[in-house]
Amino acid sequence: MKNKLVVFVLAAIALMVLPLVAQAAGNFWVRMIDFALLYVLLALGLNIVVGYAGLLDLGYVAFYAVGAYMFGLMASPHLSDTFEFFKATFPHGMHTPVWLVIPLGAALAGVAGVILGAPTLKLRGDYLAIVTLGFGEIIRVFMNNLDRPLNITNGPKGIQQIDSIKIMGVDFGRTGEVFGYEISGVTKYYYLFLLLVVVSVVICYRLERSRIGRAWMAIREDEIAAKAMGINTRNLKLMAFGMGATFGGVSGVMFASFQNFVSPESFALQESIMIVAMVVLGGIGHIPGVVLGAVLLAALPEALRWVAGELDLQRVTDGRIDAAILRQLLIAFAMIAIMLTRPRGLWPSPEHGKAAATPAR
Repeated sequence: MKNKLVVFVLAAIALMVLPLVAQAAGNFWVRMIDFALLYVLLALGLNIVVGYAGLLDLGYVAFYAVGAYMFGLMASPHLSDTFEFFKATFPHGMHTPVWLVIPLGAALAGVAGVILGAPTLKLRGDYLAIVTLGFGEIIRVFMNNLDRPLNITNGPKGIQQIDSIKIMGVDFGRTGEVFGYEISGVTKYYYLFLLLVVVSVVICYRLERSRIGRAWMAIREDEIAAKAMGINTRNLKLMAFGMGATFGGVSGVMFASFQNFVSPESFALQESIMIVAMVVLGGIGHIPGVVLGAVLLAALPEALRWVAGELDLQRVTDGRIDAAILRQLLIAFAMIAIMLTRPRGLWPSPEHGKAAATPAR
């Protein structure tokens, strides 16, 4: 117990110091870490659906988009600039405070998750994956085309001038000073994202060890046996979709405030596949593995982008090697190697069903 406490304290100190060290090397590295934390939030939410309940969801990015666009509309002048009746009430836009927007983003995404889950209750495996994939694409297409006849989402041009997060007078989008030390906006966002990740990890651990979590895992292992044991599989599946979607909604709110801009391109199918890969490669159903997989797959592309830029591959190879394609190829090879060597993930959950070790006498 004492050793665990020491590990937790050292890890906490390292996480608090990490952005300050990375900031010295440039804001690029801090932004990379920030996006890694956002993907950790998304992976933790998807792990509830895929890892705990065993429901393959390939449209999870739709909830990410719902949260992002909700914040974009409520924290930018877009609606006031577009609709006269709205401008009469909010001349400069709503600019909704964060303490209201985060719960609204979670609630709206949760409702969207239940709406997705309701017609898919009797589907399993590949059929469920196809339906959820279609749902994710429908949301993206809607966001891309809701600029006529009423311009709600501004179509492919996206929503701009989105407010940054402001808490107790602290603007997370601007550089500030603490004890004479300059703290950039991306570093401030790091601490906010880290707090949300810690809260999410605690929630996931509590869910995993609760009656609901055990019921989800029973459904994952054998739905027919779970139903025979008296588990209400219908309600629990809907709860899994709704609970997992809330994480995506909060992540979307944070993404929109961090970027100050949202567009449909940020919520393509590739994003959903990447989030699923984070859960599977890290260790499906195991929170430390999911966090590890999300950090690696989120940070690896950006690190390879920096390496390609430093080496100037296109100039060295006379344009024969495209840095972007090479980066994707290396990521694909890394994923294949991991799945061949560790098919249960980098950090899988402990195996169940084995006999306990004989105690020493």
